[in-house]
Amino acid sequence: MYARRRHVYFAMMGTCIGLFVLAWAVVRLWSVPVAVGMCVVAMVIPPLAAMVANRRGPDDRWWDAPSGDARSDEWWDELDGRKRRG
Repeated sequence: MYARRRHVYFAMMGTCIGLFVLAWAVVRLWSVPVAVGMCVVAMVIPPLAAMVANRRGPDDRWWDAPSGDARSDEWWDELDGRKRRG
């Protein structure tokens, strides 16, 4: 899962850089407003790429890891309907 997220992140960031370069190297010769629009789209991509790269996947099991506090762990297990083993 991690490799897929990393590939998507780099593809999104490559698209962002490509949009900036294409906007100001080529598109501005025909239409400055379109080039500015492309830059606005490119400006939105990095935060989205960061969210994609840092989101937790279905295989990332962080919520059911024991905290170290036995009483708290028992309470959470009771809420989840699980019985803690040994």
